[in-house]
Amino acid sequence: MLHPSKLHPSKKGAAVLVAITTVAAALASPVTAAPAAPAGAPAPAAAGLRWADCKTPRYPTLQCASLKVPLDHEQPAGRQISLALTRVPHTAATSQGPLLVNPGGPGGSGRTLAGFIASALPKDVAAQYDVIGFDPRGVGKSEPALDCGAGHFKPVRPDSVPRDGATERANLERVRSFAVSCQEKHADVLPYVGTVSAARDLEVLRTALGAERLSYFGYSYGTYLGAVYAKLHPERVHRLVLDSVVDPGGVWYADNLSQDLAFDARHKAFLAWVAQYDSTYHLGTDPARVEARWYEMRDALRAAPAGGKVGPAELEDTYMPGGYYNGYWPSLAEAFAAYSAKQDPKPLVAAYERLGAVDPSANNSYSVYTAVQCRDSAWPRDWNQWRADMWRTHAKAPFMTWNNAWYNAPCAFWPTQPLQAPDVTNTRLPKALLFQATEDAATPYEGAVSMRDKLAGSALVVEEGGGNHGIALSGNKCLDEKLSAYLRTGQAADATCPAQAAPKPSAATRAVPPSAGGAALHGLLGFRG
Repeated sequence: MLHPSKLHPSKKGAAVLVAITTVAAALASPVTAAPAAPAGAPAPAAAGLRWADCKTPRYPTLQCASLKVPLDHEQPAGRQISLALTRVPHTAATSQGPLLVNPGGPGGSGRTLAGFIASALPKDVAAQYDVIGFDPRGVGKSEPALDCGAGHFKPVRPDSVPRDGATERANLERVRSFAVSCQEKHADVLPYVGTVSAARDLEVLRTALGAERLSYFGYSYGTYLGAVYAKLHPERVHRLVLDSVVDPGGVWYADNLSQDLAFDARHKAFLAWVAQYDSTYHLGTDPARVEARWYEMRDALRAAPAGGKVGPAELEDTYMPGGYYNGYWPSLAEAFAAYSAKQDPKPLVAAYERLGAVDPSANNSYSVYTAVQCRDSAWPRDWNQWRADMWRTHAKAPFMTWNNAWYNAPCAFWPTQPLQAPDVTNTRLPKALLFQATEDAATPYEGAVSMRDKLAGSALVVEEGGGNHGIALSGNKCLDEKLSAYLRTGQAADATCPAQAAPKPSAATRAVPPSAGGAALHGLLGFRG
C-alpha cells in the first residue's frame, strides 16, 4: 500500500486485454543467455539513449534521458510510450554496468532516487556503477502519465470505518467513481499497466544501455518488480538487492490484509513510546490508556474535524506514516498531545498537511498504484467478501484496516480483467541480497522469508527489532556495510544486524531534517509503497 501524498519529494510533507496465457507463456519461455560480462570489465557503450545534463545542487552529475518502449510488448512495432530516466555515470576506470533503482509504490518516481543512491553509497562502490533512476510506465515524467481524477482524497472524507449504511455507501461511491474515471480517461492504456509490462520495459532499457547484464536495487513494491524481471530474464541479472520485501504469494489482496495486522502492531509500538515519555507528552504512562486517548481523539474528530480538514480518515492518513518510519514519532506525538491534553488542534492540522494531505501531483501516483495492483492479480468482485474480511480484521486491528480497504477498493470495480500473478521462484539467478526489518508494517517479515526461499541461494540480512520500512542506506552502519560488500563482490550471507535506537523527544519535532538518519531516504520512498 502506498500513500500518494509522499511520492513526490517536492511536496512538503472495453479495451483490448492482454491475455493471461500470454503473460504466463512469457514467464515460462526460456531466455537466451548472453555472455556474462566479467566483473570489472568496461561497460558496453550506451545505445539508443541521449543523455543530457539535468544536474541539481545536490546531485551535480545527474543526467536525464527518455526511452521509447512498446505500449504492448506483444506488438513491439505498435504504439510507443516513453519512460523518463536519470543517470549518475560511473567514474571508475572499469564499471560493473548499470544499477537500476526503484523506490516502490507502485506509482513511485525513481528519478531522484538515482542521485540519492549514488551519493549514499561509498564512493568506491558508486564509482563502479551507472546508477539509473526511472519513472515506470504511467508514472511522473513518463508519457502518457495516468491521472484518473482530482479530488479523490479531498478532506473531509467519510469516516473510513463504515458503522452505518450511509457511510459505507458514500465510501463505495467514491471508489467506484474513481474506477469509472480511470476507464473513461485511460481505457487505451490500462490493460498494459502492470508489473509484468513494467518488467519487460526494464529489458528494453537494458538493451538501450548496451549492457549485457544489469543490477537492480528495489525498495518495497520495487522488490516485487525486481523479482518479476529476474524471473523473465535471470541470465541478465548481475546483482539483485531487495529491501523491505513484498510477499510474492499474497499479491495483492492477501498482502493488504497482512499489512493491516502489522500496522496495528506498529501503531501500538508508537503509542507505547508516547507512554514512555509521559513527562514530555502528558498522555499517561500506561500504553493501553494512551491508545484509548488516541481513539477518543478519533471519535472527537468525527463530530468536529480539526481545522475543517482532519476527520477520522485524515487522522489515519496522518499517523500511518509513523508505521513506515519512527523518525516521525516525535512530531506525531506532539500533535497528539496538543490536541488531547491541551485542546489545541493546530499541530494536528500541521502534521496532516505535512504527512497526510495529498498533493495534486500525487493523483498520478495513486492512479498508477490502482492500475498496477488491480491489473496484476484477481481481487474479490463481491463486496460482501470485502465487508466480511474487513470487519473480521478490524476486530483485531482497528487502526488502518478500513482505511486500507478503501484505498484499494477501486479494484473491486476495476474495468480491466486481472492477470495471474507470476510465480517468481528462481533457480537461475546469481546470489541475491535481501534486507528486512522484523517489525516492518508495510511488508511484514514473513514475506522476506518467503522471497528468500523462492530465490535459490539468496541471502537475507535481518534488522532485528527494526520497524522501519526501507532500511538500507538509512543510517544503519551494519546494514550498509553488507550492501556495499555485496555490490563490490557479489558475495553475501544470511546475517542479523541490531536495529537503530528509537528516537527521543526533541524541542525541534515539527520537522525532520533531511540529513537525520533515514529521513532523506523515507522522503523519497513515500508511504504505502
